[in-house]
Amino acid sequence: MLNHVALTGGRITVSLTALQLGLSTFVVGGLVAVFAVIPMLMSVRAGQWIDRVGGRRPITLGNGLVVTGTVLPFAFQTQWALLVAACSIGVGFMLHQVSTQDVLGHAEPQRRLRNFSWLSLAMAGSGFSGPLIAGLAIDHLGSRMAFGILALGPLVALAGLRRLQPALRAMDHAIEPAERQARRRPVAELLKLPPLRRILMVNTILSGAWDTHLFVVPLFGVAIGLSATTIGSILAAFALGTFLIRLVLPFIQTRVRSWTLIRTAMGITAADFLIYPLFAEVATLIGLSFILGLALGCCQPSILSLLHQHTPHGRAAEAVGLRMAFINASQVSLPLTFGALGAVIGIAPLFWAYALALGAGGWANRHPPQDVETPAP
Repeated sequence: MLNHVALTGGRITVSLTALQLGLSTFVVGGLVAVFAVIPMLMSVRAGQWIDRVGGRRPITLGNGLVVTGTVLPFAFQTQWALLVAACSIGVGFMLHQVSTQDVLGHAEPQRRLRNFSWLSLAMAGSGFSGPLIAGLAIDHLGSRMAFGILALGPLVALAGLRRLQPALRAMDHAIEPAERQARRRPVAELLKLPPLRRILMVNTILSGAWDTHLFVVPLFGVAIGLSATTIGSILAAFALGTFLIRLVLPFIQTRVRSWTLIRTAMGITAADFLIYPLFAEVATLIGLSFILGLALGCCQPSILSLLHQHTPHGRAAEAVGLRMAFINASQVSLPLTFGALGAVIGIAPLFWAYALALGAGGWANRHPPQDVETPAP
């Protein structure tokens, strides 16, 4: 959670600092893209490395890179410092996240789903607080101090990792020697597995829906004459929905199977996207955004649990890295694609086009494989 605060707050702080330095919007866009592009290219190899060596070294290295990425622009307010910061924070968080998800996924099936529920709740809280902390710090203390404040979180996390070293070391020693010495196998082997391919497809569609909402809603709000504060309130309602649903998610998961939850979320999201551009009343848009947050916020723990359930033994971190590569590719490609299409076809068709994609994804998964894991008691 503390490293995620640095990531979400760091994106805003890097972009605003770059603008204060007089850099062009093109350069600013490139700096923000670096947060996702490099992790997209490295996450699969990182997962393969984690499968071989265990999580202790990668999670510590990732945390250290996030510290470097926040401390460097605190010391040096230059374009190169911002570029190194974007690289370090993006890659560091990717290593930390893949390692953390791999460690949590090694629990028993009943505990695994609950582990991922707690992780998703923490991520929802940090996703909301990171930009808020960064914005307040920049306005009241300046961008240099904003980086200093963001550095406190990963520094505390790095200190906390010292207490977890014995447990992480024990998990690393439990890796079978054959797994450590195994030759790198092509990632295409994972994509040939139908259940895993199905999970990755659904995850990419749902992640894209999340990114679509965050990117298209500001465009839609400007088009209908809403203020920046109002647009921010609509997006805040989405964040609130994701946080609240994750508070009660452990209770829901005891009664609803993972695939049922995922298909329901896809259906609700598709319906929400269909009617979203038909309204201009702020209260209605806030309500639709909140419902969308409820729907999309409930899927991540189930997807992560299913991913570990259907991944071959010894390749769990690689599968997590593959999932993260698809997510980062979506974060890079969708804004570019929708930005170009929006200028040609308008904003409303973007909602409807993605609603169609969600509907197609739900239809393709109307007969998913039965969950092997039983709901947690």
